[in-house]
Amino acid sequence: MELGSWALISAPSILGLLPLLLFIVLALRGVENLSALIISVALGSILLGWDPGMLAEAFEESLSSSPALIALIMMMGAGIGALMSETKVSNALVYFIVDRIGVNSRTKAKISLCVCSILVSGLLGTSSGGNAVIAPIMIPIMATLGVTPTVVAALFKAAGEIGLILGPITGVTLMTLEVTGLSYATYMLQAGIPFATVWLIGTWIGCIRAQKRTEGYESYDVGEGLKDISRESITPKQVRATIAFLLLFVVLIAYGIITKQGSNYVLVVMVLLAAVLAFFSGTKLEAAVSCVVKGAKKQTQVLFIALCINVLLMQVTAAGGFEAFTSLIEGLATSGGPAGVMLIASLVGGFGIESSVVAEIQLIASMFGGMAAEVGLPAGCMALILLASTRLTGNTYPTTNFVVQMGISQCSNTKEVLQALWFGVGFLVIYLVIMAFVGPIIF
Repeated sequence: MELGSWALISAPSILGLLPLLLFIVLALRGVENLSALIISVALGSILLGWDPGMLAEAFEESLSSSPALIALIMMMGAGIGALMSETKVSNALVYFIVDRIGVNSRTKAKISLCVCSILVSGLLGTSSGGNAVIAPIMIPIMATLGVTPTVVAALFKAAGEIGLILGPITGVTLMTLEVTGLSYATYMLQAGIPFATVWLIGTWIGCIRAQKRTEGYESYDVGEGLKDISRESITPKQVRATIAFLLLFVVLIAYGIITKQGSNYVLVVMVLLAAVLAFFSGTKLEAAVSCVVKGAKKQTQVLFIALCINVLLMQVTAAGGFEAFTSLIEGLATSGGPAGVMLIASLVGGFGIESSVVAEIQLIASMFGGMAAEVGLPAGCMALILLASTRLTGNTYPTTNFVVQMGISQCSNTKEVLQALWFGVGFLVIYLVIMAFVGPIIF
């Protein structure tokens, strides 16, 4: 997209960040997400001089984007969750996980969520798709144990993306290995595992705070059937449906990993899981479809939010907001030696650029790769820069993936989720500052 003929700014301009900053301010002041986005997109349209036709073109492009697909997956995931509740499969899962495996406390539940999210997202190569698949299973457990939607959203966001930096075949990992020349083992030792550990510790602390601040003010709707689950309440039909559901789930996940499927594959997974649930639970086709549609309707707003946040980021990019911000601080890098290059590159990538993983890594590598080589910055430090570039942004201010994870978690409390994630960001910033000075010595 380009600027309109009557644009109030010329690209690149630092003023291009104003629509995004307005959305952040409105969200932090408690304005409902979609309303805040509409206002922000309106401001962006005025700044960029977009007429109704150009705005319509932007929304048309957004409709065919990945966020729109992910929003549809989320809606289907909510439908699956409704069908699981209707067929009482969620009851059987909760009983098995809480009573048989021993996930009977909030801490154990949060650990289980993180482990599942990291594994599935890392293996599938998509945090949105991975979390959308496991959400119908995990959310009833969180609901039963009183974990608030804000905490679930923050953990889904961080854990899913940690899976992406640890998974051996994800875009982040493969691009980082290609740019740095590191082996997977060295990458994990010098960058992946330390970065993920610091990030998860910080976010965990933020979630403890968030639970205290949101408990009593927000909660999941715990169905009557989940309030008092005992072995006697689980029927053989529910057990068969649950086993079939889990077996198909594992098979489809394995197939997706082996054949390297993308996010669009998750939609097929959802449909097949719904079909198996209906068949083994004895639910009629019409009733199953009606149940799924009813559940999906509850996430309709997420589709509108995903479209609007995508258009908002398109506006910031078209105005050159990220580019202008980068230009303001780029000159400071080489004067500080290896530490200066690492700090400035991490800052620019982590807080100044929002794009796809591949594009962002390529951009940071082209901008700072020569500088890094010039000052002798080790490959392990460069890997940390790339991880910071791809992960800090969406945990600092609302981005498309942030909105997606909010929808998957059935959460609308942007302010508290952001504040929880900021703890993880804060821990990472401290870690990156330390490694900027220590990394060149130990790597």
